Amino acid sequence: MKVGIFSGSFNPIHIGHMVLANFITEFTDIDEVWFLVTPQNPLKEDTILLDENTRFEMTKLALAEYPKLKASDFEFSLPKPSYTIHTLEALSEAYPENTFALIIGADNWEAFDRWRDFEEILEQYRIYVYPRFGYRISISKKLKDRVEALNSPVIEISSTFIREALIKGKNMHAFLSESVHKYIIEKGLYL
Repeated sequence: MKVGIFSGSFNPIHIGHMVLANFITEFTDIDEVWFLVTPQNPLKEDTILLDENTRFEMTKLALAEYPKLKASDFEFSLPKPSYTIHTLEALSEAYPENTFALIIGADNWEAFDRWRDFEEILEQYRIYVYPRFGYRISISKKLKDRVEALNSPVIEISSTFIREALIKGKNMHAFLSESVHKYIIEKGLYL
């Protein structure tokens, strides 16, 4: 099976994440997308980062009705901070029957040469780059067989926007799955 790895804090997971992953499973050769909830991103500072188990629970709730989309806590047991190359290697070792590919946004692709062991990632794994407003996806000819620019819908919803709106008491129901919205309200998250 070909598995796309969509890694992030998912703080919280929102409909933009789900639309993108659904597009990928329906319009590319990726069979499943695994949402890897990250304990800590080495390139981001921790700001209002809910604990990993709460974020994982929200991700499971959001994806429960989508058989091709899976929530994963795989990185929770890896050394922190989690670097993508280590995660991909550990996944390949744990699930040798699968082929793994990396899913990243155009913003991350622009900074990809700053990632730890980025050349090794390019050599060993296929990369799918989804569009983001304000970023152009430029792929050199020598990488065309390893990196693919996706023609996916651009949905510019950020978890930061949702968190900030929730803090201000705004209704963010339309931006979240029903189950995640209910969970956030019941637990009083981001309030």
